Amino acid sequence: MQRAKTCLKLFLVMLKIGLFTFGGGYAMISLLENELITKRGWVENDEFLNMVAIAESTPGPVAINAATYVGYKLAGFWGALAATVAVCIPSFVIIFLISLFFDAFLSLKYVAYAFDGIQVCVIFLILNAGVKMLFKLERTVWNVLVLVAVIACMVTLSVLSITFSSVWYILITAGLALVLYLFTYFRAKGKGKEVKK
Repeated sequence: MQRAKTCLKLFLVMLKIGLFTFGGGYAMISLLENELITKRGWVENDEFLNMVAIAESTPGPVAINAATYVGYKLAGFWGALAATVAVCIPSFVIIFLISLFFDAFLSLKYVAYAFDGIQVCVIFLILNAGVKMLFKLERTVWNVLVLVAVIACMVTLSVLSITFSSVWYILITAGLALVLYLFTYFRAKGKGKEVKK
């Protein structure tokens, strides 16, 4: 009974997130943070940052991956299913309705104005989520170094008009993180052996 209530709550929360956010997964991060951390307390700040990083690194939209993660954490398989379906329903319904009269829809002047306004909101939502996550990031030498290096690469490639897929940023930083993990792991293991001697 408790699990069914949790699934229903997850469904309603994710349905609201899916319904009231435009601009895709990155624009949803701000609302996800507000709902999952501030209002519900379902995840902690550090866990949320890790969840977003994993959701960005795995195939599929960020919001759907995040919904699946939170749903599974709170209510297992059925929670993951409820959260994932709920966050997908609004987009599916809206796109389906638009597809029925696509040409007529796009020719409406007020629809064009609405899309212009939505674009501004999406930029704000993404920027807001990025700034919040930046301030919550743990200030270690490694984190700052990776952040500065990625920003410098992105700006340089943008200025030079070089196309470089964001997938490579993810793969490169994941590789560097793995190297750092292995380095610290073997270093700690080596110190443990020295202490035993």
